[in-house]
Amino acid sequence: MADNKAFEGFTDEERAAMKEHAQELKKTARRGARATAADGENDVLEKIAEMEEADRALAERVHAIVKEHAPELTPRLWYGQPAYARNGKLVCFFQPARKFKTRYATLGFNEAANLDDGTMWPTAYAVTALTPEVEERIAALVKQAAS
Repeated sequence: MADNKAFEGFTDEERAAMKEHAQELKKTARRGARATAADGENDVLEKIAEMEEADRALAERVHAIVKEHAPELTPRLWYGQPAYARNGKLVCFFQPARKFKTRYATLGFNEAANLDDGTMWPTAYAVTALTPEVEERIAALVKQAAS
């Protein structure tokens, strides 16, 4: 049965994310040639520090796992989320649960991620807690995605 609600446009959260992305692009343009990888990492760490405790704890560990297992990826912000790129192309990102008022955080992978497995494979994972097994899985995914 079709939903009779008319399309009302973007949610407040989606509009806020788009504004954040526009600000990120302006900041990057202002930095220009003097931009460094440390700038991107500082931006990511500042964004993580702003998160609510549950999301912050997950984001801090994901950041540490990416840095350890895929040091060639460059931290940066993407729509106000911690993200990691290779040669300027986004590989993966961490979306906190509170960003879009969802019940779980998301570890997502973009087209530049080397996760291809036949004709269908997952590109996003719900994360509610980081157990040793989950951390191992994230490390393996990030390592493969960056390869």
